[in-house]
Amino acid sequence: METIVKVTSAEYVTHDVRQFRLEKPPGFTFSPGQATELSINKEGWKDKKNPFTFTCLTDAPYLEFTIKIYTDHQGVTNQLGKIKVGDELILREAWGAIEYKGPGYFIAGGAGITPFIAILRTLKRDGKVAGNKLFFSNKSDQDIILAEELKSILGKNALFTITRQKDSIHDRRRIDEQFLKAEVDDFGKHFYICGPDPMVLEIKETLEKIGATADSLVFEK
Repeated sequence: METIVKVTSAEYVTHDVRQFRLEKPPGFTFSPGQATELSINKEGWKDKKNPFTFTCLTDAPYLEFTIKIYTDHQGVTNQLGKIKVGDELILREAWGAIEYKGPGYFIAGGAGITPFIAILRTLKRDGKVAGNKLFFSNKSDQDIILAEELKSILGKNALFTITRQKDSIHDRRRIDEQFLKAEVDDFGKHFYICGPDPMVLEIKETLEKIGATADSLVFEK
């Protein structure tokens, strides 16, 4: 199913991440953590489909996507950096394996935070944030997507780690075996992992090695 929808707002939330709100077709549904494939409704771009995660609440009157814009190559996100209010995108059905299964640890790298935004916003709305922690890795302080909102949801249980900025105000550790042993109190909880493929694979293998069960690991396969 393909539906043409208009862009109703487009704002930068970091130096290279743009938040889009789109018209929501009647009856359109998704679960927190799910994604869809979007295309730009312009000649030459209609068949170029990229996956993006919904970041709004499921009952919001709009659809929202929080997208990192890559200007170093002429792809879809570079074009999305040029999109204006009133332009059209092509929306498809929702899909995805990341869903909330109970309290645990959210581990994100860069734009990998996006599936967790809708989940954490839903938990806050429903009063169910307790028992969850976030480990969010970025290259620099200015790369952290929605830092203030994540802190307002999780408080001290939002831990930001920065890997390439020596004067960062945040934690400088990598999310590796040593980090996980120090920061995880309960390896029987769920682990939600999203980020670059090599990071997801490394963290998944490390968690299994130090005591997490395969059934407790939630990630996009």
